[in-house]
Amino acid sequence: MKNKLEYVWPVIGLAAVIFSVYLLSKELKGVEVGQVWQAVVDRGPWMILLAFASTTLAYAALAWYDRIALMHVGKKLSWPVVSIVSFVAYALGHNIGVSVLSSGLVRYRAYSRMGLNAAEVAVVTAFCAFTFAYGAVFLGGIVLVGEPELLSRLFHFPTSAAFMLGLAMLGFVLLYQAGSILHLKPLRIRSLQIAYPKPPIAFRQLFAAPIEIIGAAGIIYFALPDSLNPGFFMVLGMFLASFCAGLISNAPGGVGVFEAVFLLIMLPAGANPSDPAVIQSKAEIIAALLMFRLLYLLIPLAISCVIVLYTERQSLGGLLGSVVGGKSAESKEAQPTIKLETVRQDPPQPS
Repeated sequence: MKNKLEYVWPVIGLAAVIFSVYLLSKELKGVEVGQVWQAVVDRGPWMILLAFASTTLAYAALAWYDRIALMHVGKKLSWPVVSIVSFVAYALGHNIGVSVLSSGLVRYRAYSRMGLNAAEVAVVTAFCAFTFAYGAVFLGGIVLVGEPELLSRLFHFPTSAAFMLGLAMLGFVLLYQAGSILHLKPLRIRSLQIAYPKPPIAFRQLFAAPIEIIGAAGIIYFALPDSLNPGFFMVLGMFLASFCAGLISNAPGGVGVFEAVFLLIMLPAGANPSDPAVIQSKAEIIAALLMFRLLYLLIPLAISCVIVLYTERQSLGGLLGSVVGGKSAESKEAQPTIKLETVRQDPPQPS
């Protein structure tokens, strides 16, 4: 069964991307690249600076995820180290897709060098993922209680039902905090087991994830023009729905899925797609989403690749040396096989 599931999720992700590209091509019919670029330019340097500050806030909060998770497993590492590892893990995870797996590999490579074993790294990775989910539930509950009609834009959900769902989500948040304070037994949901952390750790989770999500949503909020901006609360709700849809799809960076869902919620129902005003609105929304993708995903990806190449330069050099050394040894027939474990060359011993 597990082997089958390994193939199911990639297929679902591919199908989500194809369907989202179809929706986007339909929604963006008539929108020209020049309109999108002009919309970006029109935002001005001040708004771009605020969007950049929001990005910094989001990644600082992501580093706090790791810091809290390390506290949970009883490990204490310096802030600079945790910040760099977290930055690289999330920058790669957000862009590659299957974020838990890809970011987990980065964390294992880094934290295993600092004394953590595989089980501890797995707990840190899972704890970070749960912290985000916990924060998303918390903010989602607040949004649905404050703006219950938001859900009806996408799913035609009854307002009263959306309000009750928001209360239920906030109830889960409170129960989790209560379980931590009262030292309750682990919560079991089928095969999933959630062990309550210590109260100081659970309390930190309550703030870390909302700060990160608010920072990420702030990028789009500052990138949207005043004429289209529905207010931060609404942008936050739209971002939550769109970003979570992108994560669930397993599409790399949520590409296509994130944009399609955001456009569906943002644009008024029944709008004439050929109306010049609607086309201009789409161009301005896409410009804001492109700015988000650039600041939150692509620039961090480029920086993280530089960091990985710099930190792994010795390993890469050793691998290259093993390849060159292997060919040389083959030609001299001095050694029939070369094992990776013997790549390192020790200094010659005095005879």
